[in-house]
Amino acid sequence: MSAKIAFLGLGVMGFPMAGHLKAKGYDVTVYNRTAAKAQEWVKKHGGSSAATPAEAAKGADFVAMCVGNDRDLAEVAAAALEGMKKGAILIDHTTASADAARRISAEAKARGIDFIDAPVSGGQAGAENGKLTVMCGGEAGPFEKAKPVMDCYGKAVTLLGAAGAGQLTKMVNQICIAGLVQGLSEGVAFAEKAGLDPLLVLDVISKGAAQSWQMENRGKSMIDGKFDFGFAVDWMRKDLGICLDEAKRNGASLPVTALVDQFYGDVQKAGGKRWDTSSLITRL
Repeated sequence: MSAKIAFLGLGVMGFPMAGHLKAKGYDVTVYNRTAAKAQEWVKKHGGSSAATPAEAAKGADFVAMCVGNDRDLAEVAAAALEGMKKGAILIDHTTASADAARRISAEAKARGIDFIDAPVSGGQAGAENGKLTVMCGGEAGPFEKAKPVMDCYGKAVTLLGAAGAGQLTKMVNQICIAGLVQGLSEGVAFAEKAGLDPLLVLDVISKGAAQSWQMENRGKSMIDGKFDFGFAVDWMRKDLGICLDEAKRNGASLPVTALVDQFYGDVQKAGGKRWDTSSLITRL
């Protein structure tokens, strides 16, 4: 008999992630704060929906979460733990603070439940294609049990350390992206000011050391001024805020990240809260 899985949170990432689990033959029950979204998922994929996180988690071998922020996570995790059985594994795909991950891990352990913080990278396209990078924190035994579940939507699922290590690695990911997008924005804007064909320039330099995922996947849309897709500026600011808070605690210096965070604030003020992160170029 296939494992029973509850998936809590059906946003742009969670909806397709839960779909991959059903496609792989798992018995999936979903929960979403807006019940209509859960009903839409069931109509598309089958499975069942539940009215509360606790109800969805009842009897599940694995409970996966993908919600908005630390506050949402605390609420949903507390409710899920109420319904979970001993020996089950709670997997959190939310991008949240390492502190939140450690707190939930301790709460779960006290109930005889294992916890893995497992934020993802790869965006909506990665979720839909089942090609996410999954960064995990937790104990090795539970991780090995949960890995086949996460492999359903992850191309790379890696344990990086104890509880919180997944979230800390996601922070590194977002720090690197922030600098890359700003550099790409300045490069494209410079090419245009210099009278060059920016598309041709990117085609050439993408074959050398300047190549990046952002250049390959966002360069053309930046030149075309199209930003109504992808990872929203609001979410990036949330993530960078988490990075900057953690840096205050661990003493890391993040001058470029802090500056780019301010730049994203400018984009928000210009009406770009839901634009893709590549909209950073609009400031220039």
